[in-house]
Amino acid sequence: MHDLPIHWPQRSPRLFLGLAALCWAGLYALLIPVSEALVALLPVARDSHAGAALQFFLYDTPKVLLLLTGVVFVMGMVNSYFTPERTRALLAGRREGAANAMAAGLGVVTPFCSCSAVPLFIGFVQAGVPLGVTLSFLIAAPMVNEVALTLLFGLFGWRVALLYLGLGLGVAMVAGWLIGRLGMERYLEDWVREMPRVRATLEAGSPALADRVDAGCHAVREIVGRVWPYILAGIGIGALIHGYVPEDFMAAIMGREAWWSVPLAVIIGVPMYSNAAGVIPIVQALLAKGAALGTVLAFMMSVIALSLPELVILRKVLKIRLIVTFVAVVASGILLVGYVFNSVL
Repeated sequence: MHDLPIHWPQRSPRLFLGLAALCWAGLYALLIPVSEALVALLPVARDSHAGAALQFFLYDTPKVLLLLTGVVFVMGMVNSYFTPERTRALLAGRREGAANAMAAGLGVVTPFCSCSAVPLFIGFVQAGVPLGVTLSFLIAAPMVNEVALTLLFGLFGWRVALLYLGLGLGVAMVAGWLIGRLGMERYLEDWVREMPRVRATLEAGSPALADRVDAGCHAVREIVGRVWPYILAGIGIGALIHGYVPEDFMAAIMGREAWWSVPLAVIIGVPMYSNAAGVIPIVQALLAKGAALGTVLAFMMSVIALSLPELVILRKVLKIRLIVTFVAVVASGILLVGYVFNSVL
Protein backbone atom coordinates (compact mmCIF):
# COMPACT_ATOMS: atom_id res chain seq x y z
CA MET A 1 0.00 0.00 0.00
CA HIS A 2 2.96 2.31 0.31
CA ASP A 3 2.90 3.05 -3.41
CA LEU A 4 -0.80 4.06 -3.46
CA PRO A 5 -0.19 7.87 -3.53
CA ILE A 6 1.95 7.51 -6.65
CA HIS A 7 -0.21 5.13 -8.65
CA TRP A 8 -3.74 5.91 -7.55
CA PRO A 9 -4.49 8.20 -10.57
CA GLN A 10 -4.01 5.14 -12.79
CA ARG A 11 -6.01 2.89 -10.45
CA SER A 12 -8.92 5.34 -10.02
CA PRO A 13 -8.71 7.77 -12.96
CA ARG A 14 -12.30 9.07 -12.63
CA LEU A 15 -11.86 9.85 -8.93
CA PHE A 16 -8.56 11.55 -9.68
CA LEU A 17 -10.13 13.70 -12.42
CA GLY A 18 -13.03 14.73 -10.18
CA LEU A 19 -10.83 15.73 -7.23
CA ALA A 20 -8.34 17.51 -9.51
CA ALA A 21 -11.15 19.55 -11.09
CA LEU A 22 -12.52 20.57 -7.68
CA CYS A 23 -9.06 21.60 -6.42
CA TRP A 24 -8.39 23.58 -9.61
CA ALA A 25 -11.71 25.45 -9.41
CA GLY A 26 -11.21 26.23 -5.71
CA LEU A 27 -7.75 27.66 -6.26
CA TYR A 28 -8.93 29.71 -9.24
CA ALA A 29 -11.74 31.26 -7.15
CA LEU A 30 -9.18 32.42 -4.56
CA LEU A 31 -6.93 34.29 -7.00
CA ILE A 32 -8.36 37.79 -6.58
CA PRO A 33 -8.82 37.85 -2.76
CA VAL A 34 -5.44 36.25 -2.10
CA SER A 35 -3.56 38.61 -4.47
CA GLU A 36 -5.28 41.66 -2.94
CA ALA A 37 -4.53 40.42 0.58
CA LEU A 38 -0.86 39.88 -0.25
CA VAL A 39 -0.51 43.38 -1.68
CA ALA A 40 -2.23 44.81 1.40
CA LEU A 41 0.40 43.14 3.60
CA LEU A 42 3.25 44.80 1.70
CA PRO A 43 4.58 48.26 2.63
CA VAL A 44 3.35 49.88 -0.62
CA ALA A 45 0.25 51.88 -1.50
CA ARG A 46 -2.22 49.94 -3.65
CA ASP A 47 -2.70 52.88 -6.05
CA SER A 48 1.05 53.52 -6.46
CA HIS A 49 3.14 52.36 -9.42
CA ALA A 50 4.75 49.64 -7.29
CA GLY A 51 1.38 48.56 -5.88
CA ALA A 52 -0.16 48.23 -9.35
CA ALA A 53 2.85 46.27 -10.62
CA LEU A 54 2.85 43.93 -7.61
CA GLN A 55 -0.89 43.25 -7.81
CA PHE A 56 -0.52 42.46 -11.53
CA PHE A 57 2.33 40.03 -10.80
CA LEU A 58 0.76 38.33 -7.77
CA TYR A 59 -2.58 37.85 -9.56
CA ASP A 60 -1.38 36.90 -13.05
CA THR A 61 1.35 34.48 -12.02
CA PRO A 62 -0.88 31.89 -10.28
CA LYS A 63 -3.68 32.56 -12.78
CA VAL A 64 -1.49 31.82 -15.79
CA LEU A 65 0.06 28.78 -14.09
CA LEU A 66 -3.37 27.39 -13.17
CA LEU A 67 -4.75 27.94 -16.67
CA LEU A 68 -1.64 26.44 -18.21
CA THR A 69 -1.67 23.38 -15.92
CA GLY A 70 -5.35 22.67 -16.51
CA VAL A 71 -5.28 23.01 -20.28
CA VAL A 72 -1.97 21.21 -20.74
CA PHE A 73 -3.34 18.30 -18.72
CA VAL A 74 -6.54 18.10 -20.80
CA MET A 75 -4.65 18.49 -24.08
CA GLY A 76 -2.13 15.91 -22.93
CA MET A 77 -5.00 13.44 -22.68
CA VAL A 78 -6.27 14.47 -26.13
CA ASN A 79 -2.79 14.39 -27.61
CA SER A 80 -2.35 10.76 -26.60
CA TYR A 81 -4.21 10.07 -29.84
CA PHE A 82 -2.11 12.36 -32.07
CA THR A 83 1.29 10.66 -32.05
CA PRO A 84 3.91 11.81 -34.60
CA GLU A 85 3.33 8.65 -36.63
CA ARG A 86 -0.42 9.14 -36.71
CA THR A 87 -0.03 12.80 -37.66
CA ARG A 88 2.29 11.91 -40.56
CA ALA A 89 -0.16 9.26 -41.74
CA LEU A 90 -3.06 11.71 -41.71
CA LEU A 91 -1.15 14.18 -43.89
CA ALA A 92 0.70 11.79 -46.22
CA GLY A 93 -0.60 11.47 -49.78
CA ARG A 94 -2.98 14.44 -49.60
CA ARG A 95 -3.13 17.26 -52.12
CA GLU A 96 -2.12 20.80 -51.27
CA GLY A 97 -4.86 23.26 -50.41
CA ALA A 98 -7.10 21.04 -48.33
CA ALA A 99 -3.99 19.40 -46.90
CA ASN A 100 -2.65 22.82 -45.84
CA ALA A 101 -5.88 23.46 -43.95
CA MET A 102 -5.72 20.02 -42.35
CA ALA A 103 -2.05 20.47 -41.42
CA ALA A 104 -2.74 23.85 -39.80
CA GLY A 105 -5.65 22.34 -37.87
CA LEU A 106 -3.52 19.45 -36.64
CA GLY A 107 -0.90 21.97 -35.56
CA VAL A 108 -3.40 23.39 -33.05
CA VAL A 109 -4.07 20.08 -31.28
CA THR A 110 -0.63 18.46 -31.40
CA PRO A 111 1.98 18.98 -28.68
CA PHE A 112 4.94 19.88 -30.89
CA CYS A 113 7.11 22.96 -30.52
CA SER A 114 10.18 24.46 -32.20
CA CYS A 115 12.50 22.07 -30.35
CA SER A 116 10.95 19.15 -32.26
CA ALA A 117 10.92 20.96 -35.62
CA VAL A 118 13.76 19.00 -37.23
CA PRO A 119 12.68 15.43 -36.35
CA LEU A 120 9.10 16.26 -37.32
CA PHE A 121 10.23 17.81 -40.59
CA ILE A 122 12.34 14.77 -41.45
CA GLY A 123 9.50 12.40 -40.60
CA PHE A 124 7.06 14.34 -42.78
CA VAL A 125 9.46 14.37 -45.73
CA GLN A 126 10.06 10.63 -45.41
CA ALA A 127 6.31 10.02 -45.35
CA GLY A 128 5.87 11.96 -48.60
CA VAL A 129 4.08 14.97 -47.09
CA PRO A 130 4.50 17.96 -49.50
CA LEU A 131 6.85 20.73 -48.43
CA GLY A 132 4.15 23.40 -48.28
CA VAL A 133 1.88 21.19 -46.17
CA THR A 134 4.75 20.44 -43.79
CA LEU A 135 5.47 24.15 -43.36
CA SER A 136 1.78 24.89 -42.68
CA PHE A 137 2.00 22.42 -39.82
CA LEU A 138 5.30 23.82 -38.51
CA ILE A 139 3.90 27.37 -38.54
CA ALA A 140 0.63 26.50 -36.81
CA ALA A 141 2.03 24.10 -34.19
CA PRO A 142 3.95 26.67 -32.12
CA MET A 143 1.84 29.73 -33.00
CA VAL A 144 -1.74 28.45 -32.56
CA ASN A 145 -1.46 25.95 -29.73
CA GLU A 146 -3.56 25.16 -26.70
CA VAL A 147 -1.33 27.24 -24.43
CA ALA A 148 -1.75 30.41 -26.52
CA LEU A 149 -5.49 29.99 -26.98
CA THR A 150 -6.17 29.21 -23.32
CA LEU A 151 -4.15 32.11 -21.99
CA LEU A 152 -5.76 34.47 -24.50
CA PHE A 153 -9.20 33.25 -23.45
CA GLY A 154 -8.39 33.58 -19.75
CA LEU A 155 -6.89 37.07 -20.06
CA PHE A 156 -8.92 38.68 -22.88
CA GLY A 157 -12.05 36.60 -23.47
CA TRP A 158 -13.27 34.29 -26.22
CA ARG A 159 -13.49 36.96 -28.96
CA VAL A 160 -9.76 37.71 -28.89
CA ALA A 161 -8.95 34.00 -28.60
CA LEU A 162 -11.09 33.14 -31.63
CA LEU A 163 -9.64 36.10 -33.53
CA TYR A 164 -6.13 34.86 -32.90
CA LEU A 165 -7.12 31.31 -33.85
CA GLY A 166 -8.52 32.46 -37.19
CA LEU A 167 -5.55 34.71 -37.93
CA GLY A 168 -2.97 32.08 -37.02
CA LEU A 169 -4.63 29.37 -39.08
CA GLY A 170 -4.96 31.76 -42.01
CA VAL A 171 -1.28 32.71 -41.93
CA ALA A 172 -0.21 29.05 -41.62
CA MET A 173 -2.44 27.83 -44.45
CA VAL A 174 -1.69 30.63 -46.92
CA ALA A 175 2.05 30.72 -46.20
CA GLY A 176 2.40 26.95 -46.57
CA TRP A 177 0.29 26.91 -49.75
CA LEU A 178 2.28 29.76 -51.30
CA ILE A 179 5.65 28.17 -50.53
CA GLY A 180 4.33 24.91 -51.96
CA ARG A 181 3.32 26.71 -55.17
CA LEU A 182 6.85 28.12 -55.51
CA GLY A 183 8.25 24.57 -55.90
CA MET A 184 11.20 25.02 -53.55
CA GLU A 185 11.87 21.37 -52.73
CA ARG A 186 15.30 21.75 -54.35
CA TYR A 187 16.27 24.05 -51.49
CA LEU A 188 16.01 21.29 -48.91
CA GLU A 189 19.41 20.17 -47.72
CA ASP A 190 20.74 17.40 -49.97
CA TRP A 191 20.79 14.76 -47.24
CA VAL A 192 17.11 15.42 -46.52
CA ARG A 193 16.05 15.05 -50.17
CA GLU A 194 18.06 11.83 -50.51
CA MET A 195 16.46 10.08 -47.53
CA PRO A 196 14.50 6.92 -48.39
CA ARG A 197 10.73 7.31 -48.26
CA VAL A 198 8.77 5.33 -45.70
CA ARG A 199 5.07 4.60 -45.56
CA ALA A 200 3.24 6.19 -42.64
CA THR A 201 0.45 4.08 -41.18
CA LEU A 202 -2.20 4.74 -38.57
CA GLU A 203 -1.57 2.99 -35.30
CA ALA A 204 -4.22 0.58 -34.10
CA GLY A 205 -5.87 0.71 -30.72
CA SER A 206 -6.95 3.50 -28.40
CA PRO A 207 -5.44 4.28 -24.97
CA ALA A 208 -7.49 3.52 -21.87
CA LEU A 209 -8.64 6.36 -19.60
CA ALA A 210 -5.86 5.58 -17.10
CA ASP A 211 -3.28 5.86 -19.90
CA ARG A 212 -4.76 9.18 -21.01
CA VAL A 213 -4.59 10.50 -17.44
CA ASP A 214 -0.96 9.40 -17.28
CA ALA A 215 -0.32 11.22 -20.59
CA GLY A 216 -1.93 14.36 -19.15
CA CYS A 217 0.25 14.23 -16.03
CA HIS A 218 3.34 13.67 -18.17
CA ALA A 219 2.42 16.68 -20.36
CA VAL A 220 2.10 18.89 -17.27
CA ARG A 221 5.50 17.79 -15.99
CA GLU A 222 7.16 18.31 -19.37
CA ILE A 223 5.49 21.50 -20.62
CA VAL A 224 4.79 23.43 -17.42
CA GLY A 225 8.17 22.36 -16.08
CA ARG A 226 9.82 23.76 -19.19
CA VAL A 227 7.96 27.06 -19.65
CA TRP A 228 7.47 28.36 -16.11
CA PRO A 229 10.63 30.53 -16.22
CA TYR A 230 9.27 32.23 -19.35
CA ILE A 231 5.95 32.78 -17.58
CA LEU A 232 7.65 34.48 -14.64
CA ALA A 233 9.80 36.61 -16.95
CA GLY A 234 6.85 37.57 -19.14
CA ILE A 235 4.61 38.46 -16.20
CA GLY A 236 7.47 40.40 -14.60
CA ILE A 237 7.93 42.50 -17.75
CA GLY A 238 4.18 42.89 -18.04
CA ALA A 239 3.95 44.05 -14.42
CA LEU A 240 6.61 46.71 -15.02
CA ILE A 241 4.77 47.92 -18.13
CA HIS A 242 1.45 47.88 -16.25
CA GLY A 243 2.79 49.82 -13.28
CA TYR A 244 5.33 52.22 -14.72
CA VAL A 245 4.90 52.85 -18.47
CA PRO A 246 2.67 55.87 -19.24
CA GLU A 247 -0.33 55.15 -21.44
CA ASP A 248 0.33 58.01 -23.87
CA PHE A 249 3.89 56.78 -24.46
CA MET A 250 2.79 53.25 -25.34
CA ALA A 251 -0.05 54.53 -27.51
CA ALA A 252 2.44 56.67 -29.43
CA ILE A 253 4.84 53.76 -30.00
CA MET A 254 2.36 50.95 -30.71
CA GLY A 255 -0.88 52.80 -31.44
CA ARG A 256 -2.87 52.50 -34.63
CA GLU A 257 -1.86 55.99 -35.78
CA ALA A 258 1.84 55.08 -36.10
CA TRP A 259 2.05 53.32 -39.49
CA TRP A 260 5.52 52.02 -38.75
CA SER A 261 4.47 50.33 -35.48
CA VAL A 262 3.46 47.03 -37.11
CA PRO A 263 6.75 46.34 -38.98
CA LEU A 264 8.67 47.54 -35.91
CA ALA A 265 6.73 45.08 -33.73
CA VAL A 266 7.59 42.22 -36.12
CA ILE A 267 11.27 43.21 -36.24
CA ILE A 268 11.43 43.34 -32.44
CA GLY A 269 9.56 40.05 -32.08
CA VAL A 270 11.66 37.82 -34.34
CA PRO A 271 14.90 37.73 -32.28
CA MET A 272 13.04 37.31 -28.97
CA TYR A 273 13.40 33.90 -27.37
CA SER A 274 10.04 33.22 -25.79
CA ASN A 275 6.79 31.33 -26.32
CA ALA A 276 3.08 31.91 -25.85
CA ALA A 277 3.22 31.47 -22.08
CA GLY A 278 5.89 34.13 -21.75
CA VAL A 279 4.70 36.68 -24.30
CA ILE A 280 0.95 36.80 -23.59
CA PRO A 281 1.29 38.57 -20.19
CA ILE A 282 3.37 41.22 -22.02
CA VAL A 283 0.61 41.48 -24.64
CA GLN A 284 -1.96 41.97 -21.87
CA ALA A 285 0.01 44.86 -20.37
CA LEU A 286 0.64 46.49 -23.77
CA LEU A 287 -3.06 46.46 -24.64
CA ALA A 288 -3.98 47.89 -21.23
CA LYS A 289 -1.60 50.78 -21.90
CA GLY A 290 -3.19 51.73 -25.22
CA ALA A 291 -1.28 49.67 -27.79
CA ALA A 292 -3.30 48.77 -30.90
CA LEU A 293 -4.64 45.21 -31.10
CA GLY A 294 -3.29 44.58 -34.62
CA THR A 295 0.19 45.75 -33.66
CA VAL A 296 0.23 43.61 -30.52
CA LEU A 297 -1.03 40.53 -32.40
CA ALA A 298 1.69 41.05 -35.02
CA PHE A 299 4.29 41.25 -32.26
CA MET A 300 2.97 38.07 -30.61
CA MET A 301 2.83 36.11 -33.87
CA SER A 302 6.37 37.08 -34.83
CA VAL A 303 7.73 36.03 -31.41
CA ILE A 304 6.06 32.62 -31.57
CA ALA A 305 6.11 31.75 -35.31
CA LEU A 306 9.38 33.35 -36.42
CA SER A 307 11.58 32.95 -33.38
CA LEU A 308 15.31 33.04 -34.10
CA PRO A 309 16.00 29.74 -32.23
CA GLU A 310 13.51 27.87 -34.44
CA LEU A 311 15.10 29.32 -37.60
CA VAL A 312 18.53 28.21 -36.38
CA ILE A 313 17.14 24.70 -35.80
CA LEU A 314 15.48 24.59 -39.24
CA ARG A 315 18.78 25.57 -40.86
CA LYS A 316 19.82 21.94 -40.36
CA VAL A 317 17.29 20.82 -42.98
CA LEU A 318 16.61 23.93 -45.09
CA LYS A 319 18.95 25.91 -47.30
CA ILE A 320 19.30 29.66 -46.75
CA ARG A 321 17.10 30.61 -49.71
CA LEU A 322 14.19 28.53 -48.44
CA ILE A 323 14.57 29.93 -44.92
CA VAL A 324 14.57 33.49 -46.29
CA THR A 325 11.47 32.72 -48.37
CA PHE A 326 9.79 31.14 -45.35
CA VAL A 327 10.49 34.22 -43.19
CA ALA A 328 9.42 36.65 -45.93
CA VAL A 329 6.11 34.90 -46.63
CA VAL A 330 5.17 34.42 -42.97
CA ALA A 331 6.23 37.96 -42.03
CA SER A 332 4.17 39.39 -44.90
CA GLY A 333 1.12 37.53 -43.61
CA ILE A 334 1.72 38.80 -40.09
CA LEU A 335 2.13 42.39 -41.34
CA LEU A 336 -1.13 42.11 -43.27
CA VAL A 337 -2.89 40.85 -40.14
CA GLY A 338 -1.55 43.77 -38.11
CA TYR A 339 -2.55 46.45 -40.61
CA VAL A 340 -6.00 44.99 -41.32
CA PHE A 341 -6.98 44.76 -37.67
CA ASN A 342 -5.58 48.17 -36.85
CA SER A 343 -7.76 49.62 -39.59
CA VAL A 344 -11.02 47.83 -38.71
CA LEU A 345 -10.89 47.61 -34.89
